[in-house]
Parts: sequence; C-alpha cells; structure tokens
Amino acid sequence: MEFTIYRAQEEQLIKGCIRRDRSAQKALYDRYSSKMYALCCRYVKDRMDAEDVLVTAFAKIFERIEQFKGEGSFEGWIRKVVVNEALTFLRRNRSMYLEAELEAADREPDFTTLSDHLEAEDLMRLIQELPSGYRIVFNLYAIDGYSHKEISEQLGISENTSKSQLSRARTYLQKLLADSQAGLNINHHRHESAN
Repeated sequence: MEFTIYRAQEEQLIKGCIRRDRSAQKALYDRYSSKMYALCCRYVKDRMDAEDVLVTAFAKIFERIEQFKGEGSFEGWIRKVVVNEALTFLRRNRSMYLEAELEAADREPDFTTLSDHLEAEDLMRLIQELPSGYRIVFNLYAIDGYSHKEISEQLGISENTSKSQLSRARTYLQKLLADSQAGLNINHHRHESAN
C-alpha cells in the first residue's frame, strides 16, 4: 500500500515537472538532491564542483523529464543522469586521468577487526582518498554496478584499462584499510592501557 502511494506521488511530481510547475520541480529537488549530492561527491572531490554538477544535472533532469518512460525506477533514471553529468565534468576537467604511484599492499587487512570499527562513512572517506581514475572506476563498477564494457564506453577507455584501474583501486584501498586498521589498533591499545 505504502509503495503504491509513493509511486502515485512520484507520478504526480513527474507530471508537474513536465508542465514546468516550479513547486513540483522544487519538491522533486527536495526529495532527491541530498542523495544525488552524495553521489556527486563520490565522483567529484571538490564540494563546490560537486554542487555545480548537481545543479547542472537537475537542470538536465527537468529539461529531459519527458524521456523517462516509466521503465525501471525513477530514482535510477535520475542517478544515471547525475552520474553522466559527473563524468562529463571530469572529462572536461581531465582530472580522471590522474594516476598515483601505488605501493604494493604488503598484507591483507584483517576484516574481522575492521568490522567492529569501520563504518560505512569511514569506507566512503577512504574511497574519496583514491586517486581520481581509480575512484571513478571503483565507484562505477563496485558501487553503481556498471560493467567494464559500460565503463569503457562511458570513459572512452579500453575494457582492460577499466579492469586495471579497478584492480589498482582495490589494492590501494587494501593499503588504506591496513593503514586505517593499524591506526585503530594503536588507538584501541592506548584506550585499554588508560583503563
């Protein structure tokens, strides 16, 4: 029942936006902007740039809302527009091609101890520390569910480059997790010693 009501409200918002009704546009923006801003921040590190991407994406959403045909989720369609806009921004600014030297992850992190201390917010912060190229491919593949073929088409790179960037991102994340774990263990031991 609740889903049906939500879907009906969503359909009314869509119809209002098609009519260019400002209150419907505001309601749609209010409903989705915080989630989509978080999505922008996963791709674009600078918060001001992420806001610019968000505003541009919503302008495109309002401009092209008639293209949503009701197939799949509306939020999924919005996400796709936002991701595409973030990728367009990165292509224009060429920041996605920056790479960093990798130090080999010399040990696997102990995920059993990490689970007690590492929250989703911490993981997202670590992902933000990845070099741009790694972060973008990791986000597209591991979080947003794109295939390497789709990533290669979106970014204008080969599938092998996408796979390589993902592998390097995972290795880099393992190193960051290991470093984070070492910091947590030191703080944990200090806390225990103080008690």
